[in-house]
Amino acid sequence: MKTVGIIAEYNPFHNGHLFQMQQAKTLSGADYVIVVLSGNFTQRGIPAILDKSARCEMALLCGADAVFELPVCFSTGSAEYFARGAVAILDGLHVDALCFGSECGDIHALTRAALVLAEEPDGFRELLRENLRRGMSYPAARSQALTQYSASMPDDGECAVTADLLRTPNNILGIEYLKALYKRQSTMETYTVPRKGAGYADAALPKDAFASAMALRRQLFEGADFELLSSFLPDGSLQVLKRELTAGFPVSMEDFSSMLFYRLLSLQKEGFTSYMDVSKALSDKICRELYRFQSVAGFSEEVLKSKDLTGSRISRSLLHILLSITKTDMDAYAAKGDALYARLLGFCQSSKALLGHLSKGSLPLLSKLADAANLLSPLGMQMLSQDVFASHLYDSIPAQKTGRPIQNEYSRQIVILP
Repeated sequence: MKTVGIIAEYNPFHNGHLFQMQQAKTLSGADYVIVVLSGNFTQRGIPAILDKSARCEMALLCGADAVFELPVCFSTGSAEYFARGAVAILDGLHVDALCFGSECGDIHALTRAALVLAEEPDGFRELLRENLRRGMSYPAARSQALTQYSASMPDDGECAVTADLLRTPNNILGIEYLKALYKRQSTMETYTVPRKGAGYADAALPKDAFASAMALRRQLFEGADFELLSSFLPDGSLQVLKRELTAGFPVSMEDFSSMLFYRLLSLQKEGFTSYMDVSKALSDKICRELYRFQSVAGFSEEVLKSKDLTGSRISRSLLHILLSITKTDMDAYAAKGDALYARLLGFCQSSKALLGHLSKGSLPLLSKLADAANLLSPLGMQMLSQDVFASHLYDSIPAQKTGRPIQNEYSRQIVILP
């Protein structure tokens, strides 16, 4: 039995994701596909448009065999934390291979870059310091230092490391996956699939069948044209989307504006530096400018954003404040190996034997929250409590829109397909 892992958000699941899943099985020769899926909040610092159960169902309908939830402390983190948490789950389940998308499609170049960034040799660190002294931003300084240092390495004839590797989002995530595997001394095989069609940040729908998730989300918020969307989504994904759009979805960060303002107002006197990604400068600016808050987007883009702070960094910071995810939490999790359990969201009945295989890994496999206290450490229970809180907060939005009760996370059913 060979398994391949994919780390994803599926926000929503589109044709590019289907292509990657098919290629993952082909390249790795795997019998089963295991997905580690972001829960209800994502790495850009925004809520997912559909809840995790709906996106899990999309994945299972389109070829996944089992789906596990990436805890919210990692799913809302920077590329490094996102990668560390997801890789820890796959490694803890003893998955055989990891396949990820990238702009460059060159696993050798990505691996070479990852080793330099993981080891940070003296020559690289000196180049990085020099670039920072010249006034470059940290991302630009690191990218340039990587290129400069790699040029001095012996040419193995297989790859070329250029500054472009650290300028595109899928490459950056891929390098972080490889770094995490290296630091864990994992034996997992690695494969990358070149991204097809539109770029990650392309907001317009393309002429071919491969749109970005961002463009699809934009279309959904502007008004779903299912005939148009059918060109970019697999049938299974489209059917789930049609159903969920009648049940209070999509969800956006603007839906949380009142909650976030209340939270910021409540904590204003003590400041926000204890929360993940929040610097002293950002905390001070939030406190100083709080009464200009009208909406999340307006506060982030028009008040807080600067040349030193990207929109995604600000969004993640605000989300960490809303969800009470602190730097102390992340340090404690890192000391214990990052992810502390693998929570099952769904599986295909035809792949049931796979669960017995995965349960032999080193991580507790959690299929019922009622069993958590017997399976998890106190720190694991703390991580899980953050997931539960985030899920209840998220589900309050579609519940309010439709007048239904909030989904109790302890009674959430695992998605099981034939």
